[in-house]
Amino acid sequence: MPTVAELSTPYGNFMLGPRHGPGVCRVCLNPTDGWGCCYACAHGGRWLDAMVPISYSVAGEQLHHALACYKRAPQPVAREFALGLAAVLWRWLRTHERCVARTVGETSFQLVTTVPSGDRLRAGAHPLQAMVAELVEPVRDRFEPLLTRSSKAVELRCFSRERYVARRELDGRAVLLIDDTWTTGANAQSAAATLKAAGAGPVAAVVIGRHVNRGWRDNDERLRALPTPFDWERCALCARERPAQTARAG
Repeated sequence: MPTVAELSTPYGNFMLGPRHGPGVCRVCLNPTDGWGCCYACAHGGRWLDAMVPISYSVAGEQLHHALACYKRAPQPVAREFALGLAAVLWRWLRTHERCVARTVGETSFQLVTTVPSGDRLRAGAHPLQAMVAELVEPVRDRFEPLLTRSSKAVELRCFSRERYVARRELDGRAVLLIDDTWTTGANAQSAAATLKAAGAGPVAAVVIGRHVNRGWRDNDERLRALPTPFDWERCALCARERPAQTARAG
């Protein structure tokens, strides 16, 4: 059986670690046209206490492909991608969950859950739930499916407090919310709003890929300036606290 390092290292060859800075949304790290917040974060719900993307997911490129295939490809192809993405989560959370917890004033998260599908017509559990509950060792013992999709018809990719229903009261517990992709953030922010309404304490989100388009304005130049290969020891949070001394990638 391959190790976590063996499964995740190939992803590090094409993952791009987001970094805080000028012209980057302070909420989701989306490149902006000089604004402190992107349009979606400025006009959507703001219920998360922190959000940290592991990598940018560039439209049409390798991580984007993996994030689509683990959900939609036939077996055993989907399983192969799920194992690789689970290894990415395992390796990143083992090092950086403490960075996320520290950002929201906690030492750790008492509960871990995933964002359900935002589509009420999609039957069955989201494959991310099985991935986190079964494969991601640093968090699987704390995983609990805290949310379910409501029966309400709400607009896709728009924030709504009615999108999800909490399964139980949360008594002030800190919750780590895991999602595979962040595009507008509507699903994660809707999930956080429901968790807070159920009595959660701090809610922070970790997403595998923050979706971006390379062709938008100067995104190609910005993405090329990010360090490669992917640095597993530096997340967007600890990189902000301890700026790297090394230069940009070639």
